[in-house]
Amino acid sequence: MGIKGLGNQANTFGNKFVKSLGGDSSGKDAVSPVPVPVPPSGITATGGNVGEYTEGSDTYKVHVFTSSGALNVTALATGSSIPNNVEYLVVAGGGGGGCQHGGGGGAGGYRSSVVGESSGGGGSAESVFTAVVANYPVVVGGGGAGDGPHGSFAGGTATSGVNSTLDGPNISAITSGGGGGGSSMSNPNTNGGAGGSGGGVALDGTGGPGGGNGGASTPNQGYPGAPQGGYPGSNYGGGTGGGGAGAIGGAVPNPNIAAGTGGIGVISSIAGLPEYRSGGGGGGSHSPWAYGMGGLGGGARGGQGNTEAGVSAVANKGGGGGGAGAHPVAGGAGGSGIVVLRYKIAEASVKATGGIVSFYNNKTIHTFTSSGTFATAPGWSSTNVEYVVIGGGGAGNGGPGPSAGGGGGAGGFITNTNHPIGTHPVSVNVVVGGGAAAAANTQVGGTPSYFGTPLTGYGGGGGGRHINSGPSPTENGSPGGSGGGSNDGGGTAGTGSRQTGTSNPTPITPQGNPGGTGAGNGGSNGVSGGGGGGAGQAGQNAVDQAAAGTGGYGRQLPATFQNPISVTSLGTPATGYAGGQSGNYWFAGGGGGGTGNGPQGTTYLGGAGGGGTGLSNSSPLTYQGLDLNAVTNTGGGGGSGHARVAGSGGSGIVIIAYPS
Repeated sequence: MGIKGLGNQANTFGNKFVKSLGGDSSGKDAVSPVPVPVPPSGITATGGNVGEYTEGSDTYKVHVFTSSGALNVTALATGSSIPNNVEYLVVAGGGGGGCQHGGGGGAGGYRSSVVGESSGGGGSAESVFTAVVANYPVVVGGGGAGDGPHGSFAGGTATSGVNSTLDGPNISAITSGGGGGGSSMSNPNTNGGAGGSGGGVALDGTGGPGGGNGGASTPNQGYPGAPQGGYPGSNYGGGTGGGGAGAIGGAVPNPNIAAGTGGIGVISSIAGLPEYRSGGGGGGSHSPWAYGMGGLGGGARGGQGNTEAGVSAVANKGGGGGGAGAHPVAGGAGGSGIVVLRYKIAEASVKATGGIVSFYNNKTIHTFTSSGTFATAPGWSSTNVEYVVIGGGGAGNGGPGPSAGGGGGAGGFITNTNHPIGTHPVSVNVVVGGGAAAAANTQVGGTPSYFGTPLTGYGGGGGGRHINSGPSPTENGSPGGSGGGSNDGGGTAGTGSRQTGTSNPTPITPQGNPGGTGAGNGGSNGVSGGGGGGAGQAGQNAVDQAAAGTGGYGRQLPATFQNPISVTSLGTPATGYAGGQSGNYWFAGGGGGGTGNGPQGTTYLGGAGGGGTGLSNSSPLTYQGLDLNAVTNTGGGGGSGHARVAGSGGSGIVIIAYPS
């Protein structure tokens, strides 16, 4: 139409243009076509699990290596505005846990060059490297094996984790040292192993811990394990925690019943979402109820008593394995490491802003882990979006005195594949609901999450408690997105999918399931709570007055949101949760119930999707409340304990997707 509008000049212009292409014109009428500007682009490379996301005004490509491979750079960036700089995170395998009052395994060494973040051991970010067209080999180290089982006091030191490396032109090999193994009670006593972070020591350990930077020559990879084990002469003391990338392992706080916690890891957003890695393993204790917790970032908890082995750390976080309580069982294995690389590929040109922006399967995904605003940009052309909105989970309830309570209900889970949002400009308020903070002898529900006022994921219901006085000795679980579990046989579980108590006149239902009912003798003690309801299953009823109910399992995210680079960042794997489910990306699991009359230290699992663990006969363990908490940003319900020990609910999440 543009040429037609030129009238008789069109033929002249057309002839000149064609002649210039054909090369048969030699006069001043020969012109060259005007080149179309090509926007600058970043490095072209393959290797690992590849994804893209936006941070601020920059779009990054990320390569996540969960096993060994290579970054194959085939072309460099075009244009001066996009550099060839590559940032890295190299995490080694964690050390295994010791046995017989065993020390926790040290976390794998943690080295990072991400601008604004830190390396392990309190170090600053290292320097980025400038890529060339070449292969950059990547080695992802495996976790170390746990020590044991052994005969009487024949322990040693668990196996250290394996180094992870990044090598290639223009860089010296970047090596993170494997975490040191935890030591086992033996004669003579042994020290925790040296590594990227050091291993913890066993009950009567008198030597130093593993050296925080002993696994490789480069410093600032992690911290030592705690230096002193349990108390000589004690039959029940435990091992110390392994060091983490962010803190020293925890010492033994009590001569008879406790073990040390693992050191915390370090947080990074290199793969798009913030995530802790390289947490130390918790110490094991011969006591039947007092293991040490693993450090945040994949550290595994220790074992307890004569028969429970140390827990093995999850894969690809570099966490240390948990120490075992006694010699007939082994310490847990350390977790494998991970290598993550990212580089800028473009100035951001997105259709909307808000949250953490990533790209997967031709979809743009906005993930809100805290409240904010979803706002369309001038290029907005989509009219419909897909969303998941999950409310904050309810808390478990330990009840007063010697009693126990029900598990917290999960936050409501709502989703839609074709929600109209309108044409530009659109600004939608996003609220991420908080998980309920557990309070002694108090029923507390989570708070709702919103994607605009009409789309509400309700907070989970709080668990019910046993009440020693009044006309009824029990309290019902409260309603919510999923209901909280009740306590004792006289209580009624909270209903899921709350219909009232909201300003929205047309709530979206269903959002979840009811909690389970309790069981007991109606007296002042010996009662069991039901599990909190989950988004995919009702909480399980207590079996009897000595066995509580497990939490109901949650739901998996729709396929749109199952980005492989987020497998360890978004949601929780089903392994280790009730319900027999499998895979990843689980959210909104209910919390496990508690009991005051079962075997000391018995656990009642939360539902797949971040539900907290319930405990049996936990009165000496008020310091173990962290084990009962639901996982952050899953909407899971908190677990319940005994005698005022209870876990908090997990905060919610809001996720939005549309065609890129």
